[in-house]
Order: sequence, then C-alpha cells, then structure tokens
Amino acid sequence: MNKFRFLTSGESHGICLNAIIEGMPSNVFVDKEFINSELSRRQQGYGRGGRMQIESDTVEIKSGVRFSKTTGAPICLEIKNKDWENWKIPMSVEEVDFCNPETAKKVEEKTITRVRPGHADLAGAVKYNQQDVRNILERSSARETASRVAVGAVAKCLLKEFGVSCSSKIIQIGTAFDEAGMKSEIDTAKAEGDTLGGKFEVRFKNLPVGLGSFVNWDRRLDGRLAQAVMSIPAVKSVEIGAGTKSAELKGSQMHDEIFFENGKYFRKTNNAGGIEGGMTNGEEVVITGTMKPIPTLRKPLNSVDIKTKEPYTAHFERSDTCAVEACAVVAESMCAIVFADAFLEKFGADSLEELKKNFANG
Repeated sequence: MNKFRFLTSGESHGICLNAIIEGMPSNVFVDKEFINSELSRRQQGYGRGGRMQIESDTVEIKSGVRFSKTTGAPICLEIKNKDWENWKIPMSVEEVDFCNPETAKKVEEKTITRVRPGHADLAGAVKYNQQDVRNILERSSARETASRVAVGAVAKCLLKEFGVSCSSKIIQIGTAFDEAGMKSEIDTAKAEGDTLGGKFEVRFKNLPVGLGSFVNWDRRLDGRLAQAVMSIPAVKSVEIGAGTKSAELKGSQMHDEIFFENGKYFRKTNNAGGIEGGMTNGEEVVITGTMKPIPTLRKPLNSVDIKTKEPYTAHFERSDTCAVEACAVVAESMCAIVFADAFLEKFGADSLEELKKNFANG
C-alpha cells in the first residue's frame, strides 16, 4: 500500500525547519514558487505579530526533486529561520562556555521558568524533565506549522494533477462574523493586551468517490481529517459538513437525497460535507475548525515559576493577537496531506503515469 507520509524537525528560533516526505510518486511537477506562495499565505492575516516582519519564509528543496520533478526518492525541504542570527548562543546545538559571563548572560536572558496557561509549557516541562521551558516552547510553537504548509504544498502539487482544488475562508473572529467587525475586535483585543480565536472553513473540490474506507476505524477519512486538523496548535474542534448543527436536524432534514442524471450520481444538499461512511461521496468536502485564542498574552495571566514555585505572571514571548487566517492555511495543508495519502492508498503507484492510469481505470 502506497503511503504519503512526512516528518518535521526544527525549533522556533533554531537554525531552520525541516521536513522529509516519503511516498511521493515520480515525475510530479513540484513548483518551488507555489510552495513559497503557500508559505507567504501562512504569514498573512490581520492581527499577526512582529515575527512576520522578521521572517519571510522560503523553501529550499534539498533532495528528491530533479529539474522540478519528483524522482520517487524522499523529498527534503528546508526553511531557514532568519532570526537565528540573534539566537546562535542561547539556541546553540553544541556546548557553550557558561564560565564566560557574556555567554552566560545571553543564555540566562532567554531562559524561561514562568509557564503560560493554555500552552504546552508546564505539561511539557514535567514530561521531559526540563527546568528551562525554552526546551518545550521552541518545538511546541506554531512556528513548526511552516514545515507542514510546505509539505501540504507538495501534496497539492500531486492533487492538482487530478483537478483537485481547495480553498479556505474565515467564518468568525471572536463574536464577529463580518470583516469590519472582525478587524474591530482584533484592534480592541490588541489594545487590551489580549488575544482572539475564531472559526475557519476549508473546502476541497473534485475529489473522486471512495477515498478512505469504512472497514476499520483508522481508515475512515473523516477521522483522519479530524486528527490532522486537531493536531494544529490551538485548534479545539473540527466539524465535517453540518457538524454540530446535525444535533438540531431531523433525519429527513439532515441526510442528502441521492439523484442520478446524465450518467452520474449527485446531491442537491451537502450536509454530509462530502463524506459518508468514512469515504468521499463525490461532493465537495467541507471541514470547519475552531481555533482558541493564542495563549501568549501581552497582559499575562497568573501562573507559577517552576524553579521557585512562587506565583508570578506568565512569561510573554513575541506573539500574535489573532492567527485564525494562518491557521486556515495550515488546515488546508494538513487536509491536502490526508487526501494525497488516501489518493495513493486507492490508486497507488510509483510514478505519476502509473497513478493516472490507475485513476482512469478506477
């Protein structure tokens, strides 16, 4: 069974972010500028913070691609952290001389012991037995999602070969549902030193019928999509189609009636969100995600210093007021990865040509 899978590595203020992709068929055109445009999309949105003025993410393709086409070998992607120049000593991979007062001072300035509510800080420090929370937040930071967007762009390159397209939009920010209201709420939250979450919607069109399966729990596509989107930092819920509104509908209102015309099945409604029985049904797949407010606040919450055990206000690390738009782009990418994997699972092949043949016969 062919699998599209990936691993990422890297820290928020480390040298770079990396991703290795395995399972990509050969001869797929990989557009580097498209990957960069996707990385740029992730950095946009009203309410983003200072990091976006420092970084302008671009990808370097290190392996697995020759003359802009995949070779079938693992693909290595790298995104350099431009802010690394300011972090060479406090984030050094090698030992540093703590007897040197200047070095010790630079490390101490970046050492964190005041944990932030709502973040991975405390649980991570306990789990990995760390006294400096820097070792937790550097990896748990949403900066890691830049790697996922790059991988998702490669997955989209594969899906484009079969006419699959995707989009996302913001549905809600705080209590606002229109653009003017959203901006107003973000401005207010920023002035108050607070943060905001919201809802976003991701849509995929032209997916074939039968991606995923009902035969075992872990092959159900809606479960795989939910896990992928829930894995994004700060996402607290995922819905498919009508989602939580399903509780309010009667069966006669909820279920999408089936029709047949001009040689194909179709529906006039899409409450199922394009997935039935854990499989794509040919309709547009609609996924809604809810992102909580970012837990790094300029006006910090009460917490504890894990070194002294004394009460303190939580540490503030440079952050955004609102990043729902960026989260939607990451969700697009994670869903594209799931669909690419399901695509290869159903039509699996080692080359694009063989994949297209299998797709035509499928």
